[in-house]
Amino acid sequence: MLAIGIPAALFFLSTETALELKPAPKALAAANGLVISIRNPHGARSVTASLHQGSAQSSASMTEPADRLLFWKKKQGETLLHLELTARPDQGFKSGPAQLTVEAVSNDFRGAATKKSYDVVVNLEPPRVTADSEQHYINLGGSELVTFTVSGYWTEAGVKVGAHKFRSFPLPGAKSENERFCLFAYPWDTPKDTVPLVYATNPAGQEVTAQFWYRIKPKAFRSRELELSDDFLQKAVNDIEPGGSGELIDRFLHINRDVRRQNNELMSGLRSQSEPRFLWTEPFQQLSNSKVEALFADVRSYKYQGKKVDQQVHLGFDLSKVKQAPVVASNAGKVIFADRLGIYGNCVVVDHGYGLQSIYGHLSKIEVKQGQMVKRGEELGRSGATGMAGGDHLHFSMQVDGVQVNPIEWWDEHWLKDRVFSKLPKP
Repeated sequence: MLAIGIPAALFFLSTETALELKPAPKALAAANGLVISIRNPHGARSVTASLHQGSAQSSASMTEPADRLLFWKKKQGETLLHLELTARPDQGFKSGPAQLTVEAVSNDFRGAATKKSYDVVVNLEPPRVTADSEQHYINLGGSELVTFTVSGYWTEAGVKVGAHKFRSFPLPGAKSENERFCLFAYPWDTPKDTVPLVYATNPAGQEVTAQFWYRIKPKAFRSRELELSDDFLQKAVNDIEPGGSGELIDRFLHINRDVRRQNNELMSGLRSQSEPRFLWTEPFQQLSNSKVEALFADVRSYKYQGKKVDQQVHLGFDLSKVKQAPVVASNAGKVIFADRLGIYGNCVVVDHGYGLQSIYGHLSKIEVKQGQMVKRGEELGRSGATGMAGGDHLHFSMQVDGVQVNPIEWWDEHWLKDRVFSKLPKP
């Protein structure tokens, strides 16, 4: 019985090992110093770190003499172990994803093994980026296109304008994905000293930037005062949030601030649905024979009973024609949104590829469905006064990778040839 009881007792006195890397690495270089935290009162008999990337692998380990009998006398606290792990090209490694596994075997009777795995990237060459030598004249609130070349290990590249990041895409017809272009916006409220930069980054946290020649053309945007009537509040508030309660002006302010922000965040998020190709070839068109009622980036002060109660920016053109006028696609593309959207009322969004999208709001009727391909001039619906509209009109806007821009440039055939197509390879 004693022969059975002693091993059983030693087995149950054995413990699992808690282990972790400090810090947990996101990226590894050709040579790496790993710090491994071990928590086991009996210590570890062995600790091994191994890296795998396809057929390439490397490992590093440490071992201690096995202690199967007197381990229970030990009372060790946390132990930090240091291992040197390599990921060299001559071992078959290259820049990209890999898996790091750490294993510890407890130094006791049972010798239980504990494993922990980490998804990492091997980073053997930092990113580099070189921008084109073109002249870039950029309108405040407008759009521009830059081409550039990236090399080294990178996973994300594009253009930064202040806090905004704009994605890049491979140049059409290019032999390598390292030859790229980016259609970006210079938002209407960007400080004039903000420098647009081409950037490239990787999961190791390495980021490089490059400047390109540019000139910002300043623009003064209008300020307007809008007097809110009770009739308008009743109509707009109950159209956007029917069945609500509370004072009309309070409900309006909630919609004008919070719902507006939520709607624009949803609109911006549609960037993820953009096709990585041009869906259009002709210039964009303004709603024919329409009257401009409001401009892009009009700063609107809302007054109620003679007192200013709010201020917001109108990011589009208000175009009026006749009641329930046919609203057509400004260019060829794919319908990615066709539904109610708060302040925009009945709204349609058409994707034109590479992050460029057009927006049609306040419609009385929607004639298309999400996922439908449309041609330039094809009817999308009818103008109306749904959402935050005081009368029948079309709210038209465009956005570049989720940032709304002045549509007037996209209606200009000369601007399109000069600022977009002249910088891209001819098909």
